Amino acid sequence: MSRPRIVIVGAGFAGYRTARTLSRLTRHQADITLLNPTDYFLYLPLLPQVAAGILEPRRVSVSLSGTLPRVRLVLGEADGIDLDGRTVHYTDPEGGEGTLRYDRLVLAAGSVNKLLPIPGVAEHAHGFRGLPEALYLRDHVTRQVELAAAAGDRAECAARCTFVVVGAGYTGTEVAAHGQMYTDAQVRRHPMRTGMRPRWMLLDVAERVLPEMDERLSRTAERVLRQRGVDVRMGISVKEATHDGVLLTDGTTVDTRTLVWCVGVRPDPLVESLGLPMERGRLLVDPHLQVPGRPELFACGDVAAVPDLNRPGQYTPMTAQHAWRHGKVCAQNVAASLGIGGERRAYRHRDMGFVVDLGGAKAAANPLGVPMSGPAAGAVTRGYHLAAMPGNRVRVAADWLLDAVLPRQAVQLGLVRSWSVPLESASPEVARVPGRPDGDAAGGPADGARAGARAGGESAAGRSGAGPEAEAGAEVGAGAGEHRPGGGPARGRQGEPAANQPGREPAKNQPGGEPAKGQPGGEPAKNQPGPEPARNQPPKNQSAKNQPPKNQPAEKQPGEAQAAAAGAGRQRRPAEAAESRPDRAPGKPRKTSEPPRATKPSTKPSTPKPSTTPKPKPSAMPKSSRPPGARAPGAPAPSRSARPPADPGPEPPANQPPPGPDIAPGPVKRTDGRAAEGDS
Repeated sequence: MSRPRIVIVGAGFAGYRTARTLSRLTRHQADITLLNPTDYFLYLPLLPQVAAGILEPRRVSVSLSGTLPRVRLVLGEADGIDLDGRTVHYTDPEGGEGTLRYDRLVLAAGSVNKLLPIPGVAEHAHGFRGLPEALYLRDHVTRQVELAAAAGDRAECAARCTFVVVGAGYTGTEVAAHGQMYTDAQVRRHPMRTGMRPRWMLLDVAERVLPEMDERLSRTAERVLRQRGVDVRMGISVKEATHDGVLLTDGTTVDTRTLVWCVGVRPDPLVESLGLPMERGRLLVDPHLQVPGRPELFACGDVAAVPDLNRPGQYTPMTAQHAWRHGKVCAQNVAASLGIGGERRAYRHRDMGFVVDLGGAKAAANPLGVPMSGPAAGAVTRGYHLAAMPGNRVRVAADWLLDAVLPRQAVQLGLVRSWSVPLESASPEVARVPGRPDGDAAGGPADGARAGARAGGESAAGRSGAGPEAEAGAEVGAGAGEHRPGGGPARGRQGEPAANQPGREPAKNQPGGEPAKGQPGGEPAKNQPGPEPARNQPPKNQSAKNQPPKNQPAEKQPGEAQAAAAGAGRQRRPAEAAESRPDRAPGKPRKTSEPPRATKPSTKPSTPKPSTTPKPKPSAMPKSSRPPGARAPGAPAPSRSARPPADPGPEPPANQPPPGPDIAPGPVKRTDGRAAEGDS
């Protein structure tokens, strides 16, 4: 008899806890499959410390395969569920498709960012829901401070030193608190010539910071923020965002290059495609976390509207605290439904309090309802995080200790570019890669159900397992749009995809699209280690009439001249191409071949004959300079035999390959024994 199959969609707080508990309860009596876009569980409450340089990224990333024994991990993102056929269709990170069959299905897909229809926000703002976004923000803030320190104009310096965070919920408050400390430390070590200091702004339409938490926590957090110099503006949001600044709802214009979007979250749109009863975007379940009428379907975390038995008529908020405990109860009920566990139990849990890390020794906390602030709250906050983390506790504690005694390394690695973490991205867990359509967030094709659901007024910036404690509940509906021009060029300009609109394919030769052949970052020309000039065309330092290059004897053989031209062409690769264009698309190997042997120079002097110059390859020249009748990019290449061959000149010596544009390893010898100019 085959074992029952359990499929869990999502490895956030709820999904990870469900998989871990089921692994312990079933003990090889069921096949457990976990479907997730990444191979790690992200501990979201500590993500602001990654952006501030306190923790390294892997400290908040817990390995799924290393901590979930007897659980099969499948990398991919669910894009369709057949309830009647009991199958889950998914797309893996490389674009492949697959199907998983199940006897029990647990939906724990988590939440995504909430995007309000404010002009310019989608183009110039960045979210804060995944590791790529945190790494990008750390690099971007560091870069802006360094550029501001070198700027002589006070207006430019002020714009680069202004950082706007929209959304005064759990995440936005911590980002502003840690960000102010991070930039102040940079300026203390390297003061600016203009004498200015960084300025962080925290905006929200709510009346107070942390609006859905205890009022005493709000007062503590706001007091700490203002003492550090954070400009807290309540009842104000963003009306319009541009590349150079934001227009606020009170009519004020703020010049800035940074806009961080922490407005709130909403349930993953995957559950909307099921056609089941919903409650404000969440799937309705009973107190046992089971979907009514579907005994094989369970839901927990941010995608489930779980009745709150302690407050009749209400549902549990979208917080990490509830999601973590949803997972344990859901696993017990799934095992009970298969007859391999105990009795079913209803979910009932009271809030144990919240903690907000404000950086340094400052925090705001109310464990078990007792309000705390200052160093005592900081100790409680960090102790709670260490106890709640399912792994990496020693590494996290070590990073905290090193941060207390050593200065932070304010360096930008440039690993994540602004176009790879667009705000409307469906999966912030995985940065967008070049060579894929804009609709592909995780490196594979975008799923139709999610793309359609996110294309409305609220576009998702990313999903995660569940928001941190009070992150989702405190931020839903809090705040408004914000502007975040990237540290690089504005979206729609050269170097970034146009407007980052879903479904729009980036322009050729631009990051996000496939680079043209022969260009830096693209696929090199055949048999060349680097870009190759147009076939049989002279380089810049060679006459167009097949004359020898400068400082080269006229009696040089034609085969040697072509070899030297090919070597000179390889040296004309611009140094700045690596920054302006991303590397070639991953997964596409660089074509290489064994270079031909060098031809021996002929002892018979001869005069080079004029040769018919074929049309240059379109891939080696800009589109605008392509001659009439040239092959367009993507068209099938004509056979090599159909091209008009150039006159090779005199016959090469016996038993030697004919001369060609490829250059042999080592210098090409002149007839007088010296190395030719332009040899590699």
